[in-house]
Amino acid sequence: MTATPHPLPTQGLAPTHEQLCRHLRHTQRVAERAMALGHHPFGAILVGPDQETVLMEQCNIDTVNHAESTLARMAATNFTPAYLWSCTLYTNVEPCCMCAGTAYWANIGRVVFGMTEHALLQCTGNHGENPTMSVPARYVFDHCQKPMALIGPVPELAAEIAAQQQRFWSSR
Repeated sequence: MTATPHPLPTQGLAPTHEQLCRHLRHTQRVAERAMALGHHPFGAILVGPDQETVLMEQCNIDTVNHAESTLARMAATNFTPAYLWSCTLYTNVEPCCMCAGTAYWANIGRVVFGMTEHALLQCTGNHGENPTMSVPARYVFDHCQKPMALIGPVPELAAEIAAQQQRFWSSR
C-alpha cells in the first residue's frame, strides 16, 4: 500500500523579477553587516507570502551557523509550517547542502539565490575559512519529498555579489 502524500498549501505569490532583485540586494546589505561584525559576507532574509514583507533577516555567524540555516531555524520556531511553505528565503549566495536541508526541514517553500556556490569557489579559492562544497542546492531539493522551489542564480546580480565576495576574501 502506497501512502498518499499530504497536500501542501500554496507556495504564495511568485516573486516578480523586480522583487527578486530588490530582495537579493537586501541580502547584500545584510552581508555587509556580517562583514562589519567580522563575519563572512553572507546574508539571508525571509519574505512573507506577499513577496513584499520582510519577516526576518540574518547575517552569517560562523562556519556552522550560516545565515540561511540560522534564519530557517529561527523561522521554524516563530511561524507555522503551513505559513512558511508560502514564504521565500532569499540569500546572496546559493545555499550549501546544510542550509538547503535546513530550509527544507523548516518547511520554507521557496529559496532564491543570487550567485552559485560554484562561482563562490572562484571568489574564495582554496580558502581555509570557507571550504566550499560542490553540492548544488538543486541536487538537495531534487532529493526531497516536497517540491521545493528554487530560483537562481540571478545573472544581473551575480557580478555585484561576486565583487563583494572577492573584496572580502582577498583581504583574509
